[in-house]
Amino acid sequence: MKNLFDYGKYCIKSGEEVNLKKFDTQYTGDKLDKEEGVKLLSMTREHLSELQDKLYAHNEYSILIVLQAMDTAGKDGAIKHIMSGLNPSGVNVTSFKTPSSNELEHDYFWRHYKALPARGEIGIFNRSHYENVLVTKVHPEFILNENLPGIDKISDINQKFWDNRYKQIKRFEKNLYQNGTIIFKFFLHLSFEEQKERLLERIDDPKKNWKFSTADVKERQFWDKYQSAYEEALSKTSTDNAPWFVIPADNKWFSRLAIAEILYSEFGKLNLHYPEVSPETKEELQRIKVELEKE
Repeated sequence: MKNLFDYGKYCIKSGEEVNLKKFDTQYTGDKLDKEEGVKLLSMTREHLSELQDKLYAHNEYSILIVLQAMDTAGKDGAIKHIMSGLNPSGVNVTSFKTPSSNELEHDYFWRHYKALPARGEIGIFNRSHYENVLVTKVHPEFILNENLPGIDKISDINQKFWDNRYKQIKRFEKNLYQNGTIIFKFFLHLSFEEQKERLLERIDDPKKNWKFSTADVKERQFWDKYQSAYEEALSKTSTDNAPWFVIPADNKWFSRLAIAEILYSEFGKLNLHYPEVSPETKEELQRIKVELEKE
């Protein structure tokens, strides 16, 4: 996949000011078509499977994959197509919905802490702790449900409040990183026009009617506000240890390939390896082998 997708261009540098309009949602790499992309994805899945095996045996790191996007951007499909070749016992997918009454009685990280992957495992957050600076940014009235000290009305939720949340998120992720969790954050960047086509498809195709939600159409009315919320969140929470990647999402086959390629390339930097056994253990293994062969 060399030179087919320069994902470095889509990695948000620490401190970088993000303007989503500068990212092409229809980008599909250089000289790459869907047929070739599907083949490359299959190959990359095999490589990821090998790395997953080493991740478990190495038992030093855990992997957290964060997926954020507007509705219909393809998060579920990306999880299905990219992770289908992995050992399911080592992958845990958590989809975060509206917080329950019990979850609201704790700080907003609480439910995410409980879903974090153990060493040697891969955890996927389908939506995540970032909902607390995205949907709540567009609908600040939701913050009032958290019963926070000093936040009694919407006017109390000012820029200082949001800046504190961005700092809290960075501290949360820094703590995870320093304790062995490698974080990959992907924003599937979908265009307004493509979302319309996918919503219509869910209406026209009986097999996809179940996916359609009137709430998606209602939230579409806040498109510009969501884009602004994403720009600020990406700008203020992308760090060297937990970077954001903006993934062109108008073409599902490419967004899946791009995520898989990034994961494979970044996994390789961890220098994962199988544990080496001592000379004494190797000698014992050979002794046992001789005995088994005599049976």
